[in-house]
Amino acid sequence: MEVRFHLPGLRRNFPLNVNFIGLFKEHPEYFREGVQIGSCYGEFPMSLWNGGRNSNIDMCDGKFINMVIERMNRWGIPVRYTYTNMLLDEQDLLDPYCNYCLKMAHNGMNGVILVSPLLEEYVRKNYPKMKIISSTCKEIRGIDGVNEELAKDYELVVLDYNLNNRFEELEQIKDKGRCEILVNALCVPNCPARGTHYRKISEDQKIVVNNLKLPKDKQVPLKEWSYKGCHGVQNIYTIQDFCTYVSPEAIWEKYVPMGFHNFKIEGRSDNLFIVIEAYCHYMVKPEFQGKVRFMLLDAMEKLGIIQINTP
Repeated sequence: MEVRFHLPGLRRNFPLNVNFIGLFKEHPEYFREGVQIGSCYGEFPMSLWNGGRNSNIDMCDGKFINMVIERMNRWGIPVRYTYTNMLLDEQDLLDPYCNYCLKMAHNGMNGVILVSPLLEEYVRKNYPKMKIISSTCKEIRGIDGVNEELAKDYELVVLDYNLNNRFEELEQIKDKGRCEILVNALCVPNCPARGTHYRKISEDQKIVVNNLKLPKDKQVPLKEWSYKGCHGVQNIYTIQDFCTYVSPEAIWEKYVPMGFHNFKIEGRSDNLFIVIEAYCHYMVKPEFQGKVRFMLLDAMEKLGIIQINTP
């Protein structure tokens, strides 16, 4: 049995992922049956081609980029770039930073999650060893559309979260082994603003990267995103009443027997505690979750990522 989880973060969550994967390799007895780390996905800030989540915390240098790719690949774990900016033009394809990131990962192990047909054509032509994944940002909600997507040359197709738990429809998917399920989507089900939000993030990413070239007094400020249907910051406990929430029990008792083996954990821009809870919830046996949670938090404190103040 293979149950492959795809973990968020190449920069912000990198220290957590390194420690979590280290625990996974050192103590496999802590983890649920068949768990594997399918990939670590995300981007190196500030990537013009980034989408799906904001990326504006800092700028990674070549040494860090190469170190992350080398470390993950040495463990047999692919790096997957989330290059889902849907507003790219021909000039954007020449971005030196994103091209550098692709060049460093172009070894046959790694992949790119894409939305833009323009960028997909460019990657296929210039980086043919990169595996191409179809993004959930395409919001393909019909099973016919999913099967059409699977008929194309994609390594995986990440399903729209609104298909979760709709098992009669999921049964109609022809190649379940090449589908990926987003198990902990923090958006409310059928969020009418999800596509608009993706588009705004794409716009913001272009503004942020262009601002790097401008003096501070010429930089364009980002407009704050607001949507009344959002219910604040969600986590693995607040989403369990959502019809789109996928429980660990459902993964092992329903999805895997149906033929699904790839499961994506959301959390590129979430705080450390939300991500740790999601990791433990899905991948760690219940009797070891407290221990693993403590070991991860202790490691983050020792690295100075979590600071504990004296009362």
